[in-house]
Amino acid sequence: MSARRTLATSRRVLTQLHRDPRTLALLLAVPVVLLVLLRFVFDGKPRTFDAVGGPLLALFPFTTMFLVTSVAMLRERSSGTLERLLTTPIGRTDLLGGYALAFGAVAVVQTVVAAGVALGLLGLDLTAPVAVVVLLAVLDALLGTALGLLLSAFARTEFQAVQFLPAFVLPQLLLCGLFTAREDMAAPLQWLSAAFPLTYAVEGMQQLSAPDWSTGVLARDLAVVAGACVLCLVLGSATLSRRSA
Repeated sequence: MSARRTLATSRRVLTQLHRDPRTLALLLAVPVVLLVLLRFVFDGKPRTFDAVGGPLLALFPFTTMFLVTSVAMLRERSSGTLERLLTTPIGRTDLLGGYALAFGAVAVVQTVVAAGVALGLLGLDLTAPVAVVVLLAVLDALLGTALGLLLSAFARTEFQAVQFLPAFVLPQLLLCGLFTAREDMAAPLQWLSAAFPLTYAVEGMQQLSAPDWSTGVLARDLAVVAGACVLCLVLGSATLSRRSA
């Protein structure tokens, strides 16, 4: 893996994003708008907003990064850009590292903006330090990025890429413990929930909202989310040799 080639790929992807204001608006503005709407949905119920606002601070960036990353990567595959790049000295790890670095940088900006609005303007009250909240939210956004890079290999059109959102994200959303405690679910659903990385992303944010949050549980959640990011990127690198349809 060459740092120079990875950074060159990252600059190219960031340049493309800079030329697409609608995508930037989706990435930076939509999570903030959704959090504002959520705040006024629970107007007069600050405790309820504090309880659900933390997990959704992770879910909104995760979802938008997954959607944008999977579609953007699919365009690179279907246009033949990846095939042409793979005929150059650029390696698969250089390419995937560049994409991950570019979208990761966007994820950091997206999360900092969303967290700043939620914790500052909207008054979201979490018991954990702000730095820990931002760290977990950034990891959740990076998880969406890595999963989007991986699943883009299994789509042939942008419509198919979008279909992965209900197919792979919504089941995780339903079973992550956001709507009901995982221990209240049927045993098979508890086992399935334990296999989903989004479960640990939401659990980590729920920990940060609790007055007696546990650093041990939080460390485990951070490790699982980070490990899932690395695993998705490793598996995604194996798909870069596939030929475009």
